[in-house]
Amino acid sequence: MDTASADVVELGESGVRVLVAALGRRGAGVDSVLRAHLAASAGVPADDVELDHACPVCGVRHGSPVVRYPTTPSGGPWFADAATVAGVVVAAVGTRHPVGVGVEAAADGAPILDAAALHPEERERLAELDASARALVRAQLWARKSALLRAVGHLEVVEPSRIAVTMPGDDHGDARISRSVPELGSRWEDVRITDVAVPGRVAASVALLPRR
Repeated sequence: MDTASADVVELGESGVRVLVAALGRRGAGVDSVLRAHLAASAGVPADDVELDHACPVCGVRHGSPVVRYPTTPSGGPWFADAATVAGVVVAAVGTRHPVGVGVEAAADGAPILDAAALHPEERERLAELDASARALVRAQLWARKSALLRAVGHLEVVEPSRIAVTMPGDDHGDARISRSVPELGSRWEDVRITDVAVPGRVAASVALLPRR
């Protein structure tokens, strides 16, 4: 895939490059976009990129993929992830931080889904919003959590409703974890979750774990 027409932004000084492509429902697959973006960022042919989607702990496909190739000039790893919804693909790559991508379409909520995905504090704040804004804010909250969980990868069962993130509109798109769980470890305050502008009624976020 040619990524020349896609939008690419860098997330501050993190070194993470984020590509946003509106491909339509018949566009290239998310893996093709991620390979092309990683290849362009690393300066290697896209056909040489090797992604392993199996979790290194349990072997199940979840979380962001492991980049087997390329490596950095010093032999260090690249980190990469991508997600798609409604024809929008967001891909993130970098060498300093493990990354995760979350993309969600705005939709009316269902109480049972909100209870499973959102912390009680988030549900309370969401209920205070005007109904016209609620769907997109809900999507942004879930995109932030999805990005976080994909970046973290293998965990014992962690219900998203046990974790709270800062509220969209309060943090200028630079989110933090406000309520953590022991499974996220002691450095959860160093996690950064950045919202990314995408077309349509879609919300997207990229999570960056503390530098290794």
